[in-house]
Amino acid sequence: MDIKSLRLVELEEEFKLHNEKSFRAGQVYQWMHEKLAESFDEMTNLSKELRGKLKEKYVYTRLKALQVQESKIDGTKKFLFELGDGNVVESVWMQYKHGNSVCISSQVGCRMGCKFCASTLDGLERNLTASEMLEQIYAITRITGERVSNVVVMGTGEPLDNYDNLVRFIELLTDENGLHISQRNVTVSTCGLVPRMYELADEKLQITLALSLHATTDEKRKKLMPIANRYSIKELMEACAYYFKQTGRRISFEYSLVGGVNDTDQDAAELAALAKPLNCHINLIPVNPIKERDFVQSDLRRIQAFKNNLEKNINNVTIRREMGRDIDGACGQLRRKHVTAISDNGGTDCV
Repeated sequence: MDIKSLRLVELEEEFKLHNEKSFRAGQVYQWMHEKLAESFDEMTNLSKELRGKLKEKYVYTRLKALQVQESKIDGTKKFLFELGDGNVVESVWMQYKHGNSVCISSQVGCRMGCKFCASTLDGLERNLTASEMLEQIYAITRITGERVSNVVVMGTGEPLDNYDNLVRFIELLTDENGLHISQRNVTVSTCGLVPRMYELADEKLQITLALSLHATTDEKRKKLMPIANRYSIKELMEACAYYFKQTGRRISFEYSLVGGVNDTDQDAAELAALAKPLNCHINLIPVNPIKERDFVQSDLRRIQAFKNNLEKNINNVTIRREMGRDIDGACGQLRRKHVTAISDNGGTDCV
């Protein structure tokens, strides 16, 4: 059993089943989620006998940092972590004036097929457990020695495609007995799995939901995002309205600007028309080119003109600050480089 994915009440029940005092469960939980212990051996207020029993009964998730890249431009750090089964995921640590943010992965690979994203090029390998998502944050905290104040589930994978583990992860991350990060400081990104958006709304969490929109018409969105063949923009907007109604939390639209594809004045007008009724925040993202695709980033003048056109109709528009461009900063780039290198060298880890 994956002990680090258990809620405190579940851990207490486990201890009762094995005739252990319930307060011991609280001690173990604190070691895992507050003190960020790397193993049972660090839990020094537990007897050696109990630590031995825990080792026999439970899996203790811990990630190994295979590679850490640090940007010379802005200090952003990108981590390549090895999971227990040998798969790898990537996470990013970013410094802002308001605190430290970590962007984590929710899956090994991705099956959504978005055309401008490196994460999806090799498809989906598997979902991450709640503990594997948590451990990305815990490992980065241990390595950097700094507290994380904001968490973004926007790395490799589609979070709502791993729904149950995602919700459990949020509960553990924001639990007052752990790191106790505010739900309002957690952002979850989705490409638009409409049924799951409704489910998440009904959880009534206080997280921010970020919709990867990237186009203003169904025809154009289908060329960029295969998920658009299943759910229309009309359905997406209805799901966004429901999410706001249930949670009171404003939706964020993520919009990657691709030169000559979705960055015209007409695109800006159509995007404003979609966002205005929902009082959405729009986050413009200069697309990060990947060699496997021929998409190019809009030039700076076009990006600024696009933003200016939006601001004629709505106030909440930002251009995402590019972080870590010199260290494979975009989702999936570092992991793909690692996997490709291993493949090209007959299975030898050459990173």
